[in-house]
This record gives sequence, structure tokens and C-alpha cells, in this order.
Amino acid sequence: MAENGDNNSHNIAKKSISSSKWNLPVGVFFRDARHVFKWDALGKEILGMALPAALAVAADPIASLIDTAFIGHIGPVELAAAGVSIALFNQASRITIFPLVSITTSFVAEEDTVANMKLKAAHVESSALDDMEKGAAKLEPKGDDDDDDDDDDDDDDGKLENEKSNSKETKYDCKDSDAKGLSEPENNVGKLEKTKVKKGKRHIASASTALIFGIILGLVQAIFLMFGARTLLGVMGVKHDSPMLAPAEKYLVTRAFGAPAVLLTLAMQGIFRGFKDTTTPLYVIMLGYSLNVALDPLLIFVCHLGIRGAAIAHVLSQYLMAFTLFLILMRKVNLLPPSLKDLQFGRFLKNGGFLLARVIAVTFCVTLAASLAARLGATPMAAFQTCLQVWLTSSLLADGLAISIQAILACAFAEKDYKKATAAANRVLQMSFVLGVGLTFVVGLGLFFGAGIFSRDVHVLHLIRIGLPFVAATQPLNSLSFVFDGVNFGASDFAYSAYSLALVAVASITALITLSKSNGFVGIWIALTIYMGLRMFAGIWRMGTGTGPWRFLRVPFAASS
Repeated sequence: MAENGDNNSHNIAKKSISSSKWNLPVGVFFRDARHVFKWDALGKEILGMALPAALAVAADPIASLIDTAFIGHIGPVELAAAGVSIALFNQASRITIFPLVSITTSFVAEEDTVANMKLKAAHVESSALDDMEKGAAKLEPKGDDDDDDDDDDDDDDGKLENEKSNSKETKYDCKDSDAKGLSEPENNVGKLEKTKVKKGKRHIASASTALIFGIILGLVQAIFLMFGARTLLGVMGVKHDSPMLAPAEKYLVTRAFGAPAVLLTLAMQGIFRGFKDTTTPLYVIMLGYSLNVALDPLLIFVCHLGIRGAAIAHVLSQYLMAFTLFLILMRKVNLLPPSLKDLQFGRFLKNGGFLLARVIAVTFCVTLAASLAARLGATPMAAFQTCLQVWLTSSLLADGLAISIQAILACAFAEKDYKKATAAANRVLQMSFVLGVGLTFVVGLGLFFGAGIFSRDVHVLHLIRIGLPFVAATQPLNSLSFVFDGVNFGASDFAYSAYSLALVAVASITALITLSKSNGFVGIWIALTIYMGLRMFAGIWRMGTGTGPWRFLRVPFAASS
């Protein structure tokens, strides 16, 4: 009878698992939605990282927006030229650095978490050994008290067993601690204690690897943009007889000198994010872009450098940020690995290849849109550039949430804490939707009443107001799309990110080419709306169907096991 009961239970469990394959966990997105604003430990962890990260991510588009405002007062031709050049520079930067930053954040978070877990486990074992030695000292025979000593011995043995059992079940927090950052903790307890006292610099192989890639890619990008500026501008639709060519080439070549600093700065930001430190990069970035804003009017109008002055201001600010971040990082991390074998070139290249394909697919759509707008003329391009900068700047605020969830999920998956992974992903996605709805009103009203800041040309202002509904209405789509990127990266789901976005790009490119021909400026914005909608759907599909790293969502009891 007992055997039959066990068989029945096994069959019921098996049937439950089998049926779960057909029950899609799409409802997970609405779980605990009433707690979206709850100020608990999870909410504090998310927002504590997201707010500084959002400000840091938005700083570069804001600086470009300020450049755009200053350049717009030179003339519409210069404004259009800067728009094309900025689109080209951003495309090159994203292709070279975005894969590196994304995988660096995940790899540093995983490596640091695993090292911290091992170190804590070793300290728990050390404490257990100390207790055992103390217990043995108490068990010394004392004349006629043998029986009592035996009882004490049993009690101590029981306590020791409980301590060992508890040490096995200990869950480790993913946050920074004094013991963090040791990639290979020493097995010897004495050495561990010595290491903890001295603390020293962190040994994170992925951090050293990221910096090497950042320097190499920065130099490659600078050379590529300097010697290929005219050709690249031609591809973007700026022909040899266009009035935009000369100012666009000046701006692009000058900005190219800052490419090594840009890529090195972003690589170091990825390292700090892996340590769950988004505040330090924010302070440095604010320092750098404050210099940029101060130099813009000085170099553009006082020194009469025009559009080149705006580019010089940007380059100087980037080198200041790179130098400052490097000095801070040197105090935290041992940037020289013990040996070349510790560098993770193979792992970076494999996963970076997936993200490189993804970034090319994603950013090509925006670059193609800018190219199609440039072909319509200087006035449509000037309006498109203004709308695009506002669109990207406001949307990238959601990147702060994406960065926080990437680091949190990387830690949760490293610890196999699927319950926290699900709760954190839900909370951040719900926050991103609320953020997107709020941005719809802020961007709509701000651009409607503030369009005159960017241009005084009546025709440019007219086109800006035509693009305004698209810029405002797509904010919820954009927010969810960016956060789903962070969810996928945190789960190390790089292959799916690449393949899904390749399909999205094919559909979006087709829409851009078709709609721009038939509807011009409006058609471009309709196509960009389709593009962001498809990106959001690709994110919903992965987690909502419980596939890939989210397979555990199909079996309810797996999340708690």
C-alpha cells in the first residue's frame, strides 16, 4: 500500500511537471504588482543602484543635447551636420563598447559573488573549527565527573553537527563586503584571516580583461573615424556637394580623438557596476560633463571655433573622466593579473560576439533612420536630430533600472536564488512601465513648450511638433525594452538577445525604408515606433514563455528549491 502511494505521488508530480510545459508563466509579470512602490530591502537595493546609474547613463545624451542647443544657435546647417556626426560616433561607440560593458558587468558581478561566497564559507568553517577546539578543551577528564563529561561531550558534538549543518545551508548576500573581490580564496584558514585583515586590492580577472579590450577598441575606433570620416558621412547621405559636409567632417574627426577615453571610461563603468557601485561613476561623470558645459560657450562663441569647439569640449571632458576613474579603480582593483592565463579573452570574445551582432542590429535601425532623415534635407534632419536626442535621453533613464537588475540577477543566478531573481525582475519591469508612463507626459509637455531652445527656425520647429507625439507616446515601450535588455544580460542570455534582435532589425529596417518613402518624416517615426514595440515583445516572449534561463518558472516549486 505504501509503495502504491509513493507511485501515485510520483505520477502526480510527473504529470504536474509535464502539464506545466503548456502553462505559460506570462502572468509572472503581474505578480505582486501592488508592491511596485514598496520601500523594502529589494526596493532599496534596486533604486539605490538605479538612480545613480540612470543619471550616469543619461549624462552623455544630455551633454550631446546641450551641444545640440549651442550648435543650433550657429545655424540649421551646423545643427544638421552635428546630428549626422553624433549619430555616426554613437553608432561606432556602441558597436565597439556596448558588448564589452554589458558582459563586464555580468562577469565582474558573478566573479565577485562566487569569490565572496567561497570566502564566507571558509570563514564559517574556520569558526566551526575554533568552536570544536574550545569544546575539546572543555572535555578534559576531571576525576569523578566522567559521566557528566560524557554528557557534555554529547552536547558539544550535537552543537558541532548543528553548526556544520547550518553552514551548509547558509545563503550568501551578493552585496559588497570587506572580503569581496578575491578571485581564488586561499584554502588555508590562517591565510584567509590574514587576507581579511590586510584586505588589499581585489583580484578580478574580468576587470583587467575589460580594460585591455577598452584600450584596443578605443584606438581602433579613433583611427577608423579619423581616416574614414568623409566616406562614412557619404554613406549617411551627406554628399560631396552638401553644405553639411564640411562642418560634419570637422565635428566627427575632432570627436574621434576622444574615442579611446570614451571606451576606457565606459569599460570602467562596467567594472564599477559589477561591484554594485553606480555612485562613484556618477560623481566622475558629473565632473566631466560640467567641464563640457562650461567649455561649450567659451570655445564655440568666445574663441570662435564654432562646431569644432563643441567637439573639443566633449573630448576634454572625456579624458578628464577616464583619468579620474582610472585613479579610483587602481585603489580598488589589482589591474595587473597574476598571469596572462587568468585573463578571460576567450569568454569575452564568445559572449561579446553575440552582443556585437545584437548591437549592430539594434543601432543600425537608429543610424538608418538618421540617414534617411538626412536625405530629406537639412531642415528635416535638424528636426529629427532634436527629436532623436530628446527621445534617447528620456528613454535612457530606464537604463538605470536595466543596470541595477543586471547586477542583481547576475548575483542571484550565481547563488541559484531563483526566488529573488523572479521577484527582482518583476519589480524592475513594473517600475519601468510606471516610469515610461510618467515620461510620456514629461517629454510631451517639455518638448511642446521647450522646442524653441533647440532652434529658432520656423520650419524646424514645425517638424519637431509633428514628431512630438511619437517621441512622447513611445516612452513606455522604450522603458520596457531597455529593462528587458538588463534582464537578459543579468541572466547571461546573450545568445537569445542576439538572435531575437536580429529578427527585430530585419522587420524594422523594412518598415523604415518602406514608410520613409511613402510618408517621409512621419514615416520614419512610425517605423521607429514599430522597432521599439518589437524589441519589447522579444523581451516579454523569453520570460513570459519560461524558456532559456527562465525554465524554472514553468515548475512552481523549482523557484523555492
